[in-house]
Amino acid sequence: MATVIALATAALLLATTPAIPPAPSASGERPAISVSGERPAASTTGDRLVARTESGLVRGARADGVERFLALPYAAPPVGDLRWRAPQPPPTWQGVRAADAWGNRCPAAAGSNGPRSETEDCLYLNVFRPEGTRAGQRLPVLFWIHGGGLVNGSANQHDGTLIAQLENVVVVSVNYRLGVLGYLVHPALAAESGQAGNYGLLDQQAALRWVRRNIAAFGGDPRRVTIDGESAGGFSVCAHLTAPGSAGLFARGIMQSGSCVSRPIEDGERTGTQIAATLGCPDPATAAACLRALPPGRLIDGPQYTSFTHGTPALPESPDTAVRAGRFQRVPLMIGYNRDEGRTFFQGNRGWTRERYEEWVRTVFGDRAAAVLERYPWPARSDAFTPAYLTGAIATDAGLFAGIGGCPALRLARDLSAYTTVYGYRFDHRTGPGLTPEPAGYVWGAGHAAELAYLWPSFDNGTPIAPTFDAGERRLARDMVHYWGGFTRTGQPYARGSARWPRLGDAVMSLRAAGRSTPVPEATMAAEHQCDLWQPGSAGSS
Repeated sequence: MATVIALATAALLLATTPAIPPAPSASGERPAISVSGERPAASTTGDRLVARTESGLVRGARADGVERFLALPYAAPPVGDLRWRAPQPPPTWQGVRAADAWGNRCPAAAGSNGPRSETEDCLYLNVFRPEGTRAGQRLPVLFWIHGGGLVNGSANQHDGTLIAQLENVVVVSVNYRLGVLGYLVHPALAAESGQAGNYGLLDQQAALRWVRRNIAAFGGDPRRVTIDGESAGGFSVCAHLTAPGSAGLFARGIMQSGSCVSRPIEDGERTGTQIAATLGCPDPATAAACLRALPPGRLIDGPQYTSFTHGTPALPESPDTAVRAGRFQRVPLMIGYNRDEGRTFFQGNRGWTRERYEEWVRTVFGDRAAAVLERYPWPARSDAFTPAYLTGAIATDAGLFAGIGGCPALRLARDLSAYTTVYGYRFDHRTGPGLTPEPAGYVWGAGHAAELAYLWPSFDNGTPIAPTFDAGERRLARDMVHYWGGFTRTGQPYARGSARWPRLGDAVMSLRAAGRSTPVPEATMAAEHQCDLWQPGSAGSS
């Protein structure tokens, strides 16, 4: 289904998309990060769909102007004694490995981000390149990190065909360990190797190092890698900006609906010890062996730990603290969020009474509740959806869900722009498809993850949404693909025939359908999100 959706939308966009012109140079762009250790190697078989990686030859598949190489192992399967350890080198093979089908998803429960998986052999990445790309051609690379709250999701949700085809870039998407298998912190595990949690982050670093060593064989340039992630992928981008092990592995970054959230190691160890006890492994002396003996299904059905942990070798410092102090890789950045992020998380509140809504505000904000209710009052005319919209607006503006959206996003972008070039955006198309099918009468607005369908037309979570785009939405998808592609190539978002995207200063790009995207003063967006209320130290801030 995903391939059908991608091809259908690609055909619609190509019908209205001009050839990509040379983009202007990115003013202020830092020099490309130098990369050593790359080993570009062409195939010696004469088959253009065969590429030579450090592990062996792989044969991809060609369709609709793109060559794809799927399920390439970038690390050894993290099974047995390798569970809760740093990723190890991938296996090697003789002959030519087929790379024409998606690989296993990492273990996760079934949900809106995909079906259930209990297969730990999941450390694979996918490569998409324009048809005819040659080894050593050195096209820019977009490295995609999927979302899902660090507990679910998969690279398989995101088909890179459209971006590779329209933007003449190489696209890489990656799986990484999730949930308790990817982030559990426990003293017994740390004692073995000195590493506490963050295994999924280490997986991403291993994949980036694989790209550095191997992407030239697929025609990519290891010196021009842009990391891009949404939601948990956005958290990951911020972590990579500050993680010592990520230094030099990328030249630009895009953060979509993310933040710099993490937890201190003391919190992680306390929670991890409780999780181990719940799973039947309370004895610190035997906890590591006990936990490794559990089947993956038992682990994903138990309590989860879904956070990066700082105060560890992988993240010595809180990413939030580090980026605000300028202690990060100062590469060009694109940072943005969706207009109604919180509406996605709070749509279950529909049907609340006014009394229940006001009690929720008092419970969440305590002595600040009066100030919040003054800004977000119950309207004179209401319906069953009113409380979902009100709580969703508060959650968006205040960033209640892991700091995603609204005022925290604007503040983070502004803080980062003190040290590097930043391009800010807000996805403002409020009548498109939502993350999952909408309840009758409910409007998602520009909810969390709503922008993904425009960049990755096969992002459907099982529901084919992209072919439902009208002409204005197809134009928005085209513009966004060009902006993202322009940034990947040059460090400056650029789309011919569309509004010029200025640096963050006093303007943020508002992404709208039908060619109506336009820069909007940052002060206007801050006022729309009631940011004077949510600034640190104000009456409504937490």
